Amino acid sequence: MSEYNGMELMICLASRYLQDDGTVVVGTGAPCAAAMLAQRTRAPKLMIMFEAGGVGPQLPSMPISVGDSRTYYKGLVSTSMPEIMETCQRGMADYTFLGGAQIDMYGNINSTHIGDYERPKVRFPGSGGANDLASLCWKTMMITPQDKNRFTNNINFITSPGYLTGKGAREKAGLPPGGGPYKIITNLTVMGFDEETCRMRVELVHPGVTREQIIENTGFELLWADEVFESAPPSEEELEILRSEVDPRRYIIGRK
Repeated sequence: MSEYNGMELMICLASRYLQDDGTVVVGTGAPCAAAMLAQRTRAPKLMIMFEAGGVGPQLPSMPISVGDSRTYYKGLVSTSMPEIMETCQRGMADYTFLGGAQIDMYGNINSTHIGDYERPKVRFPGSGGANDLASLCWKTMMITPQDKNRFTNNINFITSPGYLTGKGAREKAGLPPGGGPYKIITNLTVMGFDEETCRMRVELVHPGVTREQIIENTGFELLWADEVFESAPPSEEELEILRSEVDPRRYIIGRK
């Protein structure tokens, strides 16, 4: 049971940052798995919300979309997207998870396009509700592989705001003070953000990963915490719950 893969490690680490009595807006995939794991271990009172309207479900198994009927199972409220976004706007959502094709040193995320806007090399789905969630939830997290193409300052489009250009920039743009990127969990490390510069900062390094590997897979200069610790591997309990209850068919944890 002590053997685990990179996806299992990332999900377990992400789940540990979700506090009991907190509220998290998630989509499907690894973020949902992290929230389900947290709810079944150290955060039983964690309230999960889905963009399509499910509030406070006790997820019986992994949903395949944000509108899946399981996202309402034994929930507190069955509502709709406007009500979920209004809840975030009122400052009642502690956490959210977002994904994207690019992220820069300030946590700005691009999920719109690569290349020229009018004639892009690749066109992605765009914002959906991501911009709203990054703007209005207090703590934004990301679970993603780490490489130079994804972690770059040559970001082609800011779909979802991080700290924009640095300290105070979010507030100048009209966003609520006190919010922004929180943790970036990758296959190599866990990164937070420096309070003074709002730049991405390495806090944890996964077992067997070197400083050189992290630098080689990042397209900008990272900051490093004064004390960088090794990530604690998944516990036996976490792996058992993750494999038998959260994702028994290995839709997520089976990915490389």
